Parts: sequence; C-alpha cells; structure tokens
Amino acid sequence: MENIYSHLAQIVNPLDLRKFTTAELLEVAKEVRQAILDNVSQTGGHLSSNLGTVELTVALYASLDMPPDKVVWDTGHQAYPHKLLTGRLPRFDTLRQHKGISGFLKREEHELDVFGAGHAGTAVSAALGFAAARDQAGTAERVVAVAGDASICSGMSWEALNHAGDMQTDLTVVLNDNRMSIAPNVGALTSYFTKLRSRPLVQDMAQMAKRIIQRIPGPAPRIAAGLRHGVTHYFAPEDTGTIFEEIGFEYIGPVDGHDLPTLLEVFRNLRDVKGPLFVHAITVKGKGYDVAEDDSRKWHGVSPFELEKHELPAKAGGVPLTQVFGDALCEVAADDPKVVAITAAMPDGTGLNRFAKEYADRYHDVGIAEQHAVTFAAGLAAGGMKPFCAIYSTFLQRGFDQVLHDVAIQHLPVRFVLDRAGLVGDDGPTHHGTFDLSYLGLIPGLDICAPRDGTELAEMVRFMATWDKGPVAMRYPRGTSDDSLPESRTPVVRGQAEVLGIPGVPRGDESRIDAVVWAVGSMVVPAWKAACALQDQGVHALVVNARWVKPWDTALLDELSDRCNHVVTVEENVRSGGFGQQVRDYIVENGLGVRHTLLALPDSFVEHGPQPVLRKSCGLDADSIVEAVLVGRGSSRLA
Repeated sequence: MENIYSHLAQIVNPLDLRKFTTAELLEVAKEVRQAILDNVSQTGGHLSSNLGTVELTVALYASLDMPPDKVVWDTGHQAYPHKLLTGRLPRFDTLRQHKGISGFLKREEHELDVFGAGHAGTAVSAALGFAAARDQAGTAERVVAVAGDASICSGMSWEALNHAGDMQTDLTVVLNDNRMSIAPNVGALTSYFTKLRSRPLVQDMAQMAKRIIQRIPGPAPRIAAGLRHGVTHYFAPEDTGTIFEEIGFEYIGPVDGHDLPTLLEVFRNLRDVKGPLFVHAITVKGKGYDVAEDDSRKWHGVSPFELEKHELPAKAGGVPLTQVFGDALCEVAADDPKVVAITAAMPDGTGLNRFAKEYADRYHDVGIAEQHAVTFAAGLAAGGMKPFCAIYSTFLQRGFDQVLHDVAIQHLPVRFVLDRAGLVGDDGPTHHGTFDLSYLGLIPGLDICAPRDGTELAEMVRFMATWDKGPVAMRYPRGTSDDSLPESRTPVVRGQAEVLGIPGVPRGDESRIDAVVWAVGSMVVPAWKAACALQDQGVHALVVNARWVKPWDTALLDELSDRCNHVVTVEENVRSGGFGQQVRDYIVENGLGVRHTLLALPDSFVEHGPQPVLRKSCGLDADSIVEAVLVGRGSSRLA
C-alpha cells in the first residue's frame, strides 16, 4: 500500500498535510483519486461525485487545523476524500461492506466525522450550530460547511444561510458546484448559478491585475488580494454574486475546484477573514476518469466494476421494481390526461425517466425539496389533477407535516409512491425506509398498500389512478420483481388481503391450519418459502398477502381465528406503530384469543450491508419465520 500511495499512506490526520509542499500535495490529490477508483471499483459506491471533490478537499484540509477546526459535509456522496485524508486508507477496502466503514459520514466512525450526513441540505444548518456553540464556549476554531449545488437549493439550506447572514459569525460555506446532482439540477437557482459561472473569465482578469500590482514597490502587494476581489466584482455581470452578499455573506468565486494551488491560496487567505464567507468552487463530476466525466449520471452510484475496461457490468436479471412502477404510470397516463408525476431530484431512482420523456408537460422535478413536493402535489390534487408523488421512503420523512397538514386534513387524493421501503442495503441507516408504515399509519384518512411483486405493483398503480376519496401511499422495496409466488391472483380491492394458501394444498381444501403467516409486501416471498419448508415438516402454514396495511382485512382475521390459534405477522418496518401492532391491538380488543407472534425490525438503526444479510440478522428471512411458527405451534395462549 505504501508503494502505491506513498504520500497518502503517511496521512493519519489532516494536520499531516502541513508537512507537504504544494508539489507534494498535487501528488496526494492524485493518490486520493486513485484510491477512490481502486477501491470503489471493488466495493461499489458513489464514484463520480467523489472524484470531483479531490482537489477541493486536499486544499481545504491543508489550510485548516483539524482538529480543532471542523468541516461539515452535505451528504456522503462527496466525502470519500475526507475519509482518506482522515487516516482511513487502511480500511477503505471495506467501504459499504457489512461491518466495514460507511459510505456516508458517521459520528461514531471517526472523531472528524463531526456531523452525520445522509440526507441533503443539512450542512449549513449544522455548521452554523457548531459556530454558535464555539462562540458561546469562547473558542476560536474555524467551521466550514461543504454543500453541493443541488443541496444548496433546498429550503433548509436557505433557511440556514438566512440565519447565518443575520448572525454574522465566522462561518465558511463552500459550494461544490459540479452543475449536476444525481440528476440534472432544476429551478431558478440553478439558472442563477449558471450566471455566476460566467465569472471565471473575470477571475483570470483579476489574477492578471494582481500579478501586475505585485511587481509595484510599496504597499500594493498587500492590497493585491483585495483588489483582485474588487476587480472581480466590478467587472462581473450585473446582479451576479449579490444574493449571497445581500443576505450578509462575502462572496468569493467562482474558482476552479481542481486548481489546487489557487484553492490553497484562497483557503489560506480566508483563515483570518471574519464573518460569513461563501466560496463558490466549480468542479467536474467524475474528474480524472474519462467515462465518469462523460456520463457522471451513469457513474454516480456504481456496483463493482473492472477499472481498466471503463464499463459497468450488466445488471443482474429481473425487472427493477422502479421500472415496473414507471411503466405502469405511463400506461395509466396514456388513458388519463389528469395523471401527473412529481419527483424530488430522483427521476432515475424513482423510475420516472420514461414518464419525463413521454409526458414532459405532466412531469415535475422540484429538486431536493420534499416538503414542497408534497404541498405542490396537494395543490395539483385540489386543482383536479391526479398527482403521483414518487419519493424514497426515507426522504418522505422530511415532508411528514405536509403529508399530515396539507394533504390528509384536506382529504386530498395525492398518490404517494415510496420506493426503497424497508432495508435498502449498502447505503445504511440514513437510507433504510424502515419507518413509513409507522409515520404514515398514524395519519387519519391515509390509506397504505404494499405489493408482493411487480405484477401486483402495477395493479396497485392502476387502482391508485382511480381512487379519489383521499390520499393513498404505496410502499415497495429496493430491488427486482420476484415472480416465484403462486400465480393465482385476485383483483386489488381496497382493504382486502389475498390468501395465497398452504403450499401443496388446493385452495378450499385447508382442513387443518397450524399457523397463519400474514406478510406485508417484501415479506410475502420469504413467508411463502417458510411455508414450503414447514410443509416438509408436516406443519401447515397458510400464507396471507396483506396487500393493505391501512385499512387492513380484519374480516379475514376474524374468519381465520376460528380455524387457527396462531397468527404470525411479518413486516419490513419497525415494530412500533407498524402493521403487527395493529393486528395485536385488534386481537386483544376483540378477544380473539389467538397467539400472535410479531416479526418486525428492531428498535434500533440498522447498519449497512447486503439486504439478505440484514434481513437475516433482523429475523426477517424464511428461516426466522419457520422458527417463529414452530415455537408458537400448538399454543392457544395469547402472547
């Protein structure tokens, strides 16, 4: 390792960067970029965004005293260089692996991961909090927030910028402007940043003025930096740079985010400048790896690949559920001109790319603004449209009040589509969608459904397009459609479950039922596999596909409780407030007298790792369901 990364291997702490010359720091940057390529090609992860922040991070960290200085990152998509410059090179090959280092920032992982980051738009708020704490404690460390050009457009970022401008405390905000988040940026602020990017020519003019003045004897060299800044603003296009200045920031930029010597000069000069500072750095997403520069969107989040081939491997078999959703939505949109789609900067991840192309006039990407997305959808619904608001389960948490207040209280028929429900895998606790059944289930008048596979998902989309009596949410997991379940289907009817039956026993011939396994969405397949294994042991387990979590099929439970004394509920959601608790409450309140075993996610934040590994560790695989049935077999006592 030392031969490959001779400079990087010497860095245990960012303070170690102080011993390197500028020429050596250029080598450090090359080694950081190579380490990212070498390791992400083996582990998978976020590639193009991290390749774009290498020089920016090296220059920033070489200019600070860390610790005690603090850098707060906005999401972990751009923070792999941070991990490498904080002594994690020896463990970087465990990136996003089970029990390895996280792909995001975690306070418990390293002392310089000063603030966890998984959801965008938090850096400026958190950094301002650190700055206020510093001021109250009477210390003098520098605090820096690094935000991307997509996250800086989020409402929370602007709330924080507004507060920082009013406080006028020492805070540096660095904008990593690569002109693109996961998908192309949208909105008026993006256009504004485009205007600001016209200023590099002005920066070149200012540099020339500075070089001339430095040759003049007397005090001129000491004022050169100030003159350079003044020249930049004098010749800048009208009204550029003024938003940040008008709210109280000193604006510096744009600067080349890959020009390490210039970045070093900028950051070192700013160490002694007081008040709020805004540094606008222009970077290239995928920098240093040609194919990632050419198509940074494709190379944003990657699975393991062969580095020298410059190509990603073919995706595993099966149709992604996001594609199933997108195709189904296009199908209903073809027949209904009122169908509208909304995403919060995730058209790829939510499967809306095809819809965006075919129905551009009915497609809205609102950027990283989940709260706005929900209330915007509410307005569309109130205006007579049929909005489908597609947001990851974990990101809809940010719009909870809007779902409750702007949608549900007004009984507006907004259709929420929650991708990545349950355990998503390698992205870990910030991205697991493990709470939606709980935080949505408590809202009066909001229906919740969960498909067992892609075929049922498409059918539920068709149902949602016809439902106009109030809001409805459909949640589905990350992955592809598993079509291993019995193909006998019944229509999707609000509030009605589907009885899949006992493996090997014809429907209607269930003379003996030893247990009822009532599974929600992604848990139907492992429930069926468990029932097959139990059948081999002579245990008859009847599988029910819940379909609906709210309202759920209480009539079916009443019927089955007369024929079986053990019910097992299985859901990929936390126990508290989930489906199983609804079932348990009903059993108790109605005196059904059956034993109930509740299988759900633990009351903890589940770490990152492959989905099958995590499900097994949480007791949500087929073997765990088998064990739960066997333990409860024969008991008529209420648990």
